[in-house]
This record gives sequence, C-alpha cells and structure tokens, in this order.
Amino acid sequence: MSPTRLSPPTGRLGVLMPGMGAVATTTIAGVMLARRGLGLPIGSLTQMATLPLQRRDGAVEVPLKEAVPLARLDQLVFGGWDLFPDDALQSATHAEVLSEKHLGLVAEELRAVKPMPAVFYPEYVRRLHGTHVKKAPSKAEMVAQVRDDIRRFLRDEGCDRGVAVWCGSTEVYREASAVHQSIERFEDGLRHNSPEISNSQIYAWALLQEGIPMANGSPGLTVDFPAMYELARVRGVPIAGKDFKTGQTLMKTVIGPALKARMLGLRGWYSTNILGNRDGEVLDDPDSFRSKEVSKLGVLESVLAKDAHPDLYGSFAHKVRIDYYPPRGDQKEGWDNIDFFGWLHYPMQMKINLHCRDSILAAPIVLDLALLLDLAGRAGMSGMQDWLGFYFKAPMSAPGTLAEHDLFVQQVRLHDAIRRIAREEV
Repeated sequence: MSPTRLSPPTGRLGVLMPGMGAVATTTIAGVMLARRGLGLPIGSLTQMATLPLQRRDGAVEVPLKEAVPLARLDQLVFGGWDLFPDDALQSATHAEVLSEKHLGLVAEELRAVKPMPAVFYPEYVRRLHGTHVKKAPSKAEMVAQVRDDIRRFLRDEGCDRGVAVWCGSTEVYREASAVHQSIERFEDGLRHNSPEISNSQIYAWALLQEGIPMANGSPGLTVDFPAMYELARVRGVPIAGKDFKTGQTLMKTVIGPALKARMLGLRGWYSTNILGNRDGEVLDDPDSFRSKEVSKLGVLESVLAKDAHPDLYGSFAHKVRIDYYPPRGDQKEGWDNIDFFGWLHYPMQMKINLHCRDSILAAPIVLDLALLLDLAGRAGMSGMQDWLGFYFKAPMSAPGTLAEHDLFVQQVRLHDAIRRIAREEV
C-alpha cells in the first residue's frame, strides 16, 4: 500500500518482543550502548546506511535516517514476554553473546527490563519448559491477557505508540488450516482452543487488535495467513515477515544471483549448520526443524527461476541440515558445498565456511524492522509490507505472487519504498 500521510515520530516508541532471549537482549543492550555513544550499531541500515536521492543540484547520498523521519534511539522503550522470569541483564548474561564489559556499561538499564509472563502451549515448542507463563481457560482469554499487557506497558512507560518484533523460538511446522481463513473462523478457534492456533499467533492477534505493527522473525505462520492479513487491513496495521535472514541464507541470496547473472549452472548445494544456543536446542526437535527447513529451502528455487532455465537449474540437489552442538553457543558455523558448472558442462566447486554470531547479525535486523514498521504505520500503510523482504529468509508476498529472494532486487525495492514515503525521486 502506498503512503497517504506521514505523522512525525513524537514521544516514546514502545518496542515489544515476544521472546526475550539472546536476540532480543543483544538488540536491547546494543541500542542502549549506541545511544550513549559506547558502540556503533553496525549492520543497521536505519542507523548506518545512505539512500541515493536525486536533488535539484544533482545526485546525493543522504543518510537513511535523515531521508525519512525515523524514531530516534533515545525514544525507544523495550519490553516483552518470556518463558523465564530473568530480566534482560540475566538473560543476556546467560546467552553469552555480549562481553561482561559491554553488559556492565548498561547493567542498570538492562535490569529494569523485566519480561511479562509468556503465552505457552508446550506442544508448539517441545524442547523448552517454561516457568514464567500465563494461565487461561481459553485461547481467547489468553489474547485478552496479552492485550491487557500491551495497554499496561504503553501506559506505564509513557509511550505514544508501539511496535513488535517476534524474537521467540521456532515453532513446530504447521500449514494454514480452515481456522486461519477468516477473522470469524480464527476468533471461533480462539474461543474453542483450536490446536491449530500457536503461541505466536496469539501474540500477533492481540498486537494487531491493539493497533501494534508486527514483524515475524521466525519461520512460523504467525502473521502469514488470510485471517491475519484481513485483520491487519481492518485495523490499519502494517505486518512483515518471516524468518530473519542472517548467516547462511544471506550468503545464498548473494551467491545464487551471481550464478544466475553469469548463467552458470548448478548441480547441487549442500548446507549444514552447527549452533548451541536456545534456538539450536529448539531446532533439535524435527518438527521445529521442518519449519526452518522449509524457510531455507525456498530461497534457491526462487532466485534461480529453475523453470525458466531448465538446462542450468532444472534438477539441482539442495540439502539443508542443522545440528545442535552446545559447545558452540551463539557462535554458529555453517558449511556450504556448491557444485556448479560452466562452459560445455565442465564441473567446478565452491566451498564456504561461515563463522558468524547469530544474535549479532539478527540484532540490527530487529532494530531496523521496529523503526521501519513504525515509519510505515505513521505513513498510513497497512497490511503486508513486502518491501521489507530484504530482511527475511521467507519474505511474505501477496497471494498468487512469488516472493523475491534476490538480495539486490530486495534492496532496490526497500530503497524505492523509503523514497516513496519520503516523496523523493530516484
């Protein structure tokens, strides 16, 4: 949807995160450090990138945060929900992503961020055993409790508005069912405790009912089904997702387009990951892994347009593995073996060994999505924001259309959308 108006980012912006583990606390601590001048928010387009614009005196590169009126870091207030009662300092310490030195600089601020009790139906995340959870006779009542949480948080923190980013664990794989097809069916499912309605969908329903824009950082349905699209339109709320594009898949959306640009063929792409954080533990459950596998596998097929180039990409093998390895913690390692071919079908290989820090790559995405969804909301945009696909492994797209996975095409779409909001020319 095109922007119709643009209200200024006045007052405080509440940033709500269902799931206050490694990704959320790394984001929170990083913002607290950055606004004190104690660290740079590297990786964040809203804070570090420039936007090419055409002005009367020629082409210029303008800092993105000056091209459009984004909320400032000192206007952000953090809150959320978690299965465990640890405050943000305790959670960040347990995650072992940031150093004691960095955490010590903002320790008091982090201690003040305490999670609200979580929505938790364990059949959706079987490897976790929450101790800080809500109780309710129905899922409809659970939505009501989350809505109360949202109102109370915004009131107590003096926030003018809010935005939410799902930072919770990957839920077991589910496809949209009858209960997901309309607002009426979904609300009936809430009243009757439908087993098809997951934890993340309960948060999303409550947030959208309260007019809070939401991005989904995991591969679950969450906001990606007809009833949620309809509610987002009715409530005039922007939504985006799904599954943060961080390490290995980011590389696929760079290298895949390079192979296609040169019309080099692909015989196979084998990917494996080891990680030891809470996400790795959850993904050790085959049903949760299936959600992630579907998200990861769709990238190459889309980028390479195999049906249009059957001689090059018509029958390549694509395998993805994730192994839980506790000693690695948040420092994920990914190995890729790429079998490709060139002139006269002569075979070649490419090997990639990626050592990355999962939450360090995810944190700037969380910040950007919070600020850009808030921008979209203030611009009067609602429903699915496919221009934010740049940030996701499995970008949402309008029914009947194909999602774009090429990182550089996604970047153009992102820039164009921001220019439209700013009412600037390329």
